[in-house]
Amino acid sequence: MDFSLIASLLSFVYFLALLCIYHVLKNFRTAQAAIAWIIGLISFPYITVLLYFFFGRSRFEGYVEARRIGDKALSHIPESLSSYSKSCTCPPPTQSREHDVITKLITMPFTQNNHAQLLIDGLETYTSMFNAIKEAKEYILIEFYIVRNDSTGAKLSSLLLEKISQNVRVYFLYDDIGSANLSNRYIETLIAAGAHIRSFNTTSKRRKRFQINFRNHRKIVVIDGHTGFVGGLNIGDEYLGLHPKLSPWRDTHLKLTGPSVLALQITFVEDWYWSANTVPELNWVPTTGRPVQSKLEDSSVLIIPTSAADEFDTCELFFLNCINHATDKLWIASPYFVPSMQIMSALQLAALRGVDVRIMIPDNPDQILVYYAAFSYLETADLSGIKIFRYKTGFMHQKVMLVDDRYACVGTANLDNRSMRLNFEVTALVCNPTFVGDVDAMLAKDFGHCIQSVAQDYRQRSWAFRVLCRGARLFAPIL
Repeated sequence: MDFSLIASLLSFVYFLALLCIYHVLKNFRTAQAAIAWIIGLISFPYITVLLYFFFGRSRFEGYVEARRIGDKALSHIPESLSSYSKSCTCPPPTQSREHDVITKLITMPFTQNNHAQLLIDGLETYTSMFNAIKEAKEYILIEFYIVRNDSTGAKLSSLLLEKISQNVRVYFLYDDIGSANLSNRYIETLIAAGAHIRSFNTTSKRRKRFQINFRNHRKIVVIDGHTGFVGGLNIGDEYLGLHPKLSPWRDTHLKLTGPSVLALQITFVEDWYWSANTVPELNWVPTTGRPVQSKLEDSSVLIIPTSAADEFDTCELFFLNCINHATDKLWIASPYFVPSMQIMSALQLAALRGVDVRIMIPDNPDQILVYYAAFSYLETADLSGIKIFRYKTGFMHQKVMLVDDRYACVGTANLDNRSMRLNFEVTALVCNPTFVGDVDAMLAKDFGHCIQSVAQDYRQRSWAFRVLCRGARLFAPIL
């Protein structure tokens, strides 16, 4: 046995561990995650160095540089929606410093003259989305985390092939990890017909980076620059309630018409440029939603794209801003509840100042570690008056937030570290009394399918279960 070779290999591993520790100290975003990585790199370098290679990055490298180059390529597009006419942009009806902070954070303004339609569950969402695709005249932009090669995916492919035959341009973006099982045949059939298809390149060798811990979790559809869709649904049969273990599937999506769609379009184009190094020729002239018959139908909408490439932890700051400004009611539906210390503290403060704080999570989970980790927050929640409800009728996957009677949000972001710091997400914030009322009624109905989960549900479990829950919570930085 060549002990000198073994000693050299061990020394090299520890050298790599030191380099990783340097990278942690230089780039960490939370002290808890940094300490965990450093302890692991010192104690178990042989394993942790490899894990750090896959999961240690805290920023999505390359996207910002591509975005800067893309800005030059996008010079024909207005620098921001605020350059449009006053009939298309304005402060929301309840403009305050609260909303001013959000617009500064994402450098995009609210737009008015929009129409926002709530779409509940898969059948309503796909019916509306596929009908809009059928009406496309110029182009279709599609971006999903998951696209499955099942009957729903086949229907989407068939529609796109039909539109391509009518000279409608199709730009199709999918996530490498979420759509890992999407067949080459599915992709090649669309490409052969003339579709432009790209993956998000989190695992691409072409970018010379291996950023497997990041995900493009966005779900965006844009038709001709005037109709858009965003929300919790991907493309797959399970969203129609056809999953044997997660049925029925409860989800929420949003249809938008009006100038806010251009903000969705800008979000897509930035992602597309990162993946394809090209800028599609698109329509950038704002249109209003359906004819406004009353002030109640005129929605002010803010599109909030967040990502691991942002200078700030934009998603977390957005949620903190909403939580801190709630005065009466804060209802949040999220399938994955593994909040950061900052988010949990803000929720506690909201409950202590008398806000009705309710968190809806699924009782039937699709990710077991997240399910166990959520139990570990029950004691802290109960102590301050936060109410946690478990949805009992199938699987609850919607990402919805209601703040007082002032605005509601529908999007892709969950209350977990992955959405706050690792994923590319997008949320639509809508200010409109009628829409807010619809969301209120929808969530109230959903709470009727829930049971409240209290600290006793955690305390009365076996010590092994409690240890398992606390152990699962240790993985919060990557859940």
